[in-house]
Amino acid sequence: MGFEFRKIKYAPGPGSLVTAAFIGPGTVTVCTLAGVNYGLELLWTLALSVIATVILQEMAARLGLVYKKGLASIIREQFQKPLSRYLAIGLVIMAVVFGNAAYQAGNITGGAMGAELIFELPLIPSYGFAINIFSLMIGLLSGVFLYAGNYKLVERVMMVLVVIMSISFITAAFMTRPSLTDLMRGFSPTLSGDNMLTIVALIGTTVVPYNLFLHSALVADRWSRPENLKSVRLDTIVSIILGGLISLAILITAAASQAQEVNSAKDLALSLTPMYGHAAKYMIAIGLFAAGITSAMTAPLAAAFVVCGCFGWPQHVKSAPMRITMGLILLTGLALASLGIRPVELITFAQLTNGILLPLVTGYILYLVNQYSILGKHKNKWRHNILGFSIWIITLILGSRSVLKVLEDWI
Repeated sequence: MGFEFRKIKYAPGPGSLVTAAFIGPGTVTVCTLAGVNYGLELLWTLALSVIATVILQEMAARLGLVYKKGLASIIREQFQKPLSRYLAIGLVIMAVVFGNAAYQAGNITGGAMGAELIFELPLIPSYGFAINIFSLMIGLLSGVFLYAGNYKLVERVMMVLVVIMSISFITAAFMTRPSLTDLMRGFSPTLSGDNMLTIVALIGTTVVPYNLFLHSALVADRWSRPENLKSVRLDTIVSIILGGLISLAILITAAASQAQEVNSAKDLALSLTPMYGHAAKYMIAIGLFAAGITSAMTAPLAAAFVVCGCFGWPQHVKSAPMRITMGLILLTGLALASLGIRPVELITFAQLTNGILLPLVTGYILYLVNQYSILGKHKNKWRHNILGFSIWIITLILGSRSVLKVLEDWI
């Protein structure tokens, strides 16, 4: 299955899970707010984010392919001194596990919002919790697919849902008939004090730290030889560009909204109905539901790979440590979603952990991909290092700003 592309046989692989992971309700919400508040002027930010994501994910995938282990396992094995090892493992586990639990709650809540736009079901009060039937459905579906322990099945489900997301959001964008001139202007970089935090959010929701762990582990499991590097790279590029197109479509759709205030994709869908009819609402609703359920499946999987890799436990999805970790993340996400905490607040907490983790993981990756003992002839070339170091500087600045912003809001 696949087709020839410049003598490289292309068939969708783990890259589809990376796309499914970063196009979640958080991305939908951030892109919506960017479009509503700034029109098309931040399209360039998404283009930059996609380029940075491709570069970092390629490095992580290359490590997984050549070393035949996931990023968490590589960090545990390569940092031999007790202080550096425990510090690295501790920070990674803390940020990924707590961040993914918060993301999971936002994923479940966001997916439920999409379903609520089409079907209305009352909340079920129970012991102080407000249980949402759609949230339970998303949690159960995610658990069933992950518990089945079949990567091929998960990949196929993800591919179908990513296609649904693509069709939904890109169709909605076409329905708004954006001006080609305005679209081209949006790719000219503009910076100001007003849009800086939105720029940080757009990059932060695309370059997701836990995707680096997820991708490297899945590549190590899927491909067995370094000779498959071209296929790995093609899968990475195609998948992430598709994810970028989805994000661009959401922002373009939101820019067409004439609502005074839009705080979520649900508000966007309702605001577009008077101008473009109920079809626009259904496109956003279906896309939001698909985004929620795909991310609800990948967040527990990524957290499990990190925990098991850091402690040297088996990383097969059917192993007890993997299943226990995935179950804990799923249950924590469902519990937080039932507390009535607004998705924006959950996403804010996740951004705090992202801000801490992203420059740290980027630094680790840059160190590892330059080690001949790990990658041999596949280690970074000078041009890779220039691009990688530039991205590290950007992630350090953006991570610091996002942490300071969250702390300011809390104080």
